[in-house]
Amino acid sequence: MTVESQNLVWRPLAVTDSAAMADLLNAIDAEDHVWGQYTVEDAAEELESPVDDLPTSTLAVFDGATMLGFSAVHYKPTAEIVHRVQAAGAVRPTHRRQGLGTKLLQHGLVTAEALHALHHPSLQLVVESVYGEHVDGAVALYRAAGMTATKWSRHMRHPLGAAIPDAPIPDGLRIEGYAAETDEEFRAVRNDAAQQVGRSQLSAEEWKVWAVNSSFQPELSFLLRDAATGMAAGALLVVSWEAETAATGIRDAYFRVVATRPAYHERGVAEALISHTLREAQNRRYGRASVRVDADPSSPELGIYERAGFVTHDSQVHYSIEL
Repeated sequence: MTVESQNLVWRPLAVTDSAAMADLLNAIDAEDHVWGQYTVEDAAEELESPVDDLPTSTLAVFDGATMLGFSAVHYKPTAEIVHRVQAAGAVRPTHRRQGLGTKLLQHGLVTAEALHALHHPSLQLVVESVYGEHVDGAVALYRAAGMTATKWSRHMRHPLGAAIPDAPIPDGLRIEGYAAETDEEFRAVRNDAAQQVGRSQLSAEEWKVWAVNSSFQPELSFLLRDAATGMAAGALLVVSWEAETAATGIRDAYFRVVATRPAYHERGVAEALISHTLREAQNRRYGRASVRVDADPSSPELGIYERAGFVTHDSQVHYSIEL
C-alpha cells in the first residue's frame, strides 16, 4: 500500500502528542534498539523544548490516534563556516516499506534548507541523519536520498564492579560534585572541548534540553577544578532514563558529557573523572554505565574508554548531504 492510497493525517507535532510520541518511539526501539525506551514525560519534555518550533520544524503522520512516523529538524542557533542541521525521524516497524519514510525524509531535507536560509544563509549547509548501522531500511533510505556515510560512532557499555579502573586525581586538581551554581561551568567546559574538535556550541537553552533535563543525575556529575587558578579543567555529566530501567531491569548511567579543556589535555583529567564516576555509580547501585564515542580507531577518546573497561555494544552511522 502506498502513501497516497492510505487515509492518513499529516501534520506538525504538537505538545499534546506526548503519549502518541512515546508509544511510537518505544515501538521503534523495540525493533531497532537505537535510543532506549521513553516515558510520556520524556516525550513531553522534548516536545516542549524551547529550542525547536514544532509548526515549522516537524511533521508527523497519524492513522487515527496512532502515530506512524515523524520528522524533526534541529538547526543550530550558533554556527561558524558550516551549519550542521540534524534531520531526525523514523517510521513504526509495522508500517515500513509503504513510502512513509521517503516522504518524511524529504520533509527533513526541505525543512533543513528553509531553516538554514532563515538563520545562517551565508554559511555552508550540511544536513545529517544518525541511525543504527544494523537497520538496513534506514541505510537504504538515506542512500536513496543522496546522503553518504561520513562518520560512525560506537555505543559502549561498562559492567562496573571489578572492571572499574583506578585512576588518580591529577596533581593540582580537586574533584567537585555538580551544583546549580556551577552549571554554567559544566557547559563552558563542554563547549571549550567541543570547539577544539570542530563541534557545535550549545546555547543555554540547548544545554537545558539536552543535558540538565529530567533525566539528569546531579549526584553522578562531577568536575575537576584547578586548585591554583580556580578554573574548571574537566567535567562529566550523567543522565539515566527511568523508562529504560523499567524495560530492561538495569539502571544505566549514561555519560552525556565527558569533556576536558584543551589546556589540561594529557594530564589524565578524563581518566580520573571516568574512574571516579564509575565507582560512584557502583556505590549507588547502578547496573552499568554507557557512552557514545567516535568509532574511528585512531580517536584518542575511544582508547580512553577501552582502557577504562568499556566494550562496544553497537554502532551508529552518520549520513550527510551538502545542500
